[in-house]
Amino acid sequence: MPEASMTAQQTADHVRVGMLANDRATQSLGMQITAMGPGTATLTMPVRADMLNGHATCHGGFITALADSAFAFACNSGNELTVASGLAIDFVAPAREGDVLTASAHEVSHAGRTGVYDASVRNQRGELVAVFRGRSYRMKGRPAVPPAGA
Repeated sequence: MPEASMTAQQTADHVRVGMLANDRATQSLGMQITAMGPGTATLTMPVRADMLNGHATCHGGFITALADSAFAFACNSGNELTVASGLAIDFVAPAREGDVLTASAHEVSHAGRTGVYDASVRNQRGELVAVFRGRSYRMKGRPAVPPAGA
């Protein structure tokens, strides 16, 4: 199906498949995309033993990577190549081995080439682990993945 005739959801689905196929970091951390739509993405990640820090809790870098991946899929969902220009994260509770973390990201603002996205990271009990804000920059005219049918 030519991309011009695709719905926003079909475009997001196309981007999900194409980006994930090339995203070795997301794959290697065991992340899975559980939902994706225009300006939104939800990913899960199990906390493994090799993700623990010296306090036996999940290292903040792994929690950040999960939120950042959700942010990346959300801000590329319209198939315009979009990169992070900055982020901030606040950790509010620890994650432990065996937890399954879920990061849900959504677009807050998009004007011209810049955007702002928020994400929350929760454990399998729905407890808030971290809050994330990402800033994005779009490369106008460049697709995130090759157009459908190309």
